[in-house]
Amino acid sequence: IGAACARAFAAAGADLVLADINEAKNRDAADLIMIDNDARCVPHACNVASDVDCEGLVLRALDEFGRIDILVNNAGIVAPGTILDLAPSDWDRVMDVNLRSYFILTQITAKAMIERNIRGSIVNMSSLNAELAIPNQVAYVSSKGGVQQLTKASALGLAPHGIRVNAIGPGSIMTDLLKTVMADDAGRRKILSRTPLGRVGDPSEIASIALFLASDMASY
Repeated sequence: IGAACARAFAAAGADLVLADINEAKNRDAADLIMIDNDARCVPHACNVASDVDCEGLVLRALDEFGRIDILVNNAGIVAPGTILDLAPSDWDRVMDVNLRSYFILTQITAKAMIERNIRGSIVNMSSLNAELAIPNQVAYVSSKGGVQQLTKASALGLAPHGIRVNAIGPGSIMTDLLKTVMADDAGRRKILSRTPLGRVGDPSEIASIALFLASDMASY
């Protein structure tokens, strides 16, 4: 989903700093984006669970472009486990990536926008699971519920500065993670049974929402 968002933004004329903990994968994605678009795409190695790395990411963007107009918080991991058997360390790991990093990056980026009088946009990747719980994904669904409320509180807090904050709540999107579930016949039937269109979504369909929310078309 992050890569699809990056491609959509580059096609619309944005210059990008692309962040990922996987340096090789991130560099390859940035190279492909620059081949296909007349845009700069700077790969930056970043573990969003680290506050220092988050600060470095924002500084890199400011160093490269002098300003930040849009932040897309997209990093996410899962750690299977129920309320009875999930290890506290797995809970912390999921929260650090899925929720804390969104808070840290939103706070640092918003301050940079305010200092430069930029009326920017922040887009958070939430999930259908912010509302729909899964018993063996207690950490993931809790983190996404947190993203939903963080988005609302941030939107209220940053609106006086002209900074919009929105969240997207994807359902079942054909990512590498979902492909493993869809390969199992029972898992595929279960997912499609709760999907009115009878198919899973494509990452590009989520990217188009992110692009809309970051654009002047979503100015209100």
